[in-house]
Amino acid sequence: MASQGSNRPKRPIPRLYLVTPAVADPTAVQDMLGAAMKTGDVAAVLLRLAAADERTLMSCAKTLAPVIQNQGAALLLDGLPDIVAHVGADGAHLSDIAAFEAALGTLKPARIAGCGGLQTRHDAMLAAEAGADYVMFGDPDQRQHRPSFDAVLERVDWWAEVFEIPCVGFAGSIDEVAPLADAGAEFIALGDWIFDDPQGAALAVAEAASRLAPMEAAG
Repeated sequence: MASQGSNRPKRPIPRLYLVTPAVADPTAVQDMLGAAMKTGDVAAVLLRLAAADERTLMSCAKTLAPVIQNQGAALLLDGLPDIVAHVGADGAHLSDIAAFEAALGTLKPARIAGCGGLQTRHDAMLAAEAGADYVMFGDPDQRQHRPSFDAVLERVDWWAEVFEIPCVGFAGSIDEVAPLADAGAEFIALGDWIFDDPQGAALAVAEAASRLAPMEAAG
């Protein structure tokens, strides 16, 4: 699973990973989401759903699935591994190691299982050993608290140098995008601040993508 950083090939440009706000009405966000996906190289969308009964959750996810998947991106549900197959999603993101381990039997091997909320290096390694398709660093907890950005960069740099399993660096603002890319994150998660940007989500995603352009020149 692991390899030494000195033997790693040159890093490709990171791809984007969009994180939606908690969606209650899919029709209210589908046009904005679709437009945002066209302005950057979006690999995946983490769909967060507002609390509701299972039927409503499934209906919401099914409405937004084609908006995401028809543009070649993976649809990941925030939690809710039990409905992933029912709505045709590509996988789920779990917010801590315990939830991740509990969901593995439902998701693997057919679907993506990602893990965030990793408080320690040990938790990250446990997720990797258990079969995580990626790990995420820097995502906020349920109280919207995050580690210091310096700590996030340190964790991303450590992971990128040692492990082959991809890592997602969570950008809490546009100014965090380039540093996370430079630290070695294979994917940059754009928090739901993208959808609150006064210039609109599409232009905000385009700006985030432009922050990655120097990586191309560096090879």
